[in-house]
Amino acid sequence: MKTTSVSADRFTIDNVRARLLAPSGGPADRIIQIRRNPISGRTSRIAFSRADEKEAGADRLPAAPPDAGETAHCPFCRPQVLVRTPRMISQLHPDGRMTRGDSLLFPNLFPYGPYSAVSLFDNTHFVEIGTAATGTYTDCLINCADYLRRVQRHDPVATFMAITQNHLPSAGGSMVHPHLQIHADRIGANHQRFLVDRARDYQRGSQGGMLGDYAAQEIETGDRYIGSTGPWEWMAAFAPEGFFEVWAVYPGRTSLLTLDESEWGCLADGMIRIQKLYRSLHRNGYNFGLFSMETPQSALELRAVMLVRANYAPWTRSDHTGFEVMLGDMATFSAPEETARMARAFWPQQGAIGHP
Repeated sequence: MKTTSVSADRFTIDNVRARLLAPSGGPADRIIQIRRNPISGRTSRIAFSRADEKEAGADRLPAAPPDAGETAHCPFCRPQVLVRTPRMISQLHPDGRMTRGDSLLFPNLFPYGPYSAVSLFDNTHFVEIGTAATGTYTDCLINCADYLRRVQRHDPVATFMAITQNHLPSAGGSMVHPHLQIHADRIGANHQRFLVDRARDYQRGSQGGMLGDYAAQEIETGDRYIGSTGPWEWMAAFAPEGFFEVWAVYPGRTSLLTLDESEWGCLADGMIRIQKLYRSLHRNGYNFGLFSMETPQSALELRAVMLVRANYAPWTRSDHTGFEVMLGDMATFSAPEETARMARAFWPQQGAIGHP
């Protein structure tokens, strides 16, 4: 039963009361907040009564993964990285791989699109959350941007661009060795297409940008605003779609290809800070995402998103990566026809149960 509704500007909260009888027999009320994202219009729910539940594996930071020291078998560790990873076509880079500081970038051996790539931070096989040097992130991000500029020159129509990260298998990472994923495509993913349209529609009726105005409202109220790192404004998401979701908005900037080294360094600084927050909460897995539409008429300002994933403690791999969480396209690993073929083995033959 809905009891109250609170709206401030575009930030809407509905408080819902669930009434039930406790195991003791007495009445008990539980309050749930339903929040509407001012950017996307999507709703999320906050079930406050579950805050006291004990989350398995989150009472302390989990131990390192079992293969944290197995560098000899990791295809991203040197020296095997130079023989076990692919090289990009000469039209993109004559050397086949790109370096920036200790960062090494090369094509994704299992691509999601025509220009999927991987950018390593350095030769460190396993890095505890929140302990990386800001400079390693800065170099890696700049390496990604340099690669995307090359893609733009090679294929100007591949305007939907993104940088994502899956830290540890619980966040969808297939490799413990830390790295970023880079995407460029002519066909935008669901999140990209949707937000590009929303930003364009918003701009038609406003003097400002959609995300810039959002950030200004958050800064003014201060309820969820965290602080800034250079031009990036950091805030907790009003209507989170993941645990401890944090946004970094760059008001007025729509192209990640135009960021200079200091601006990438400011983003890296904030990323490490948020990692330290997650570490203090005894979380070790997270996703990161930053995307843009690289056209002169794009109204979508830059926004980086970070959110916690289930702890990588039971040593299982999640079926969601940054591609699904940040871009909105589910990525499975076999054709539906192949899935159906394998599943038929578990159904009795139709004739055996009387069907024609």
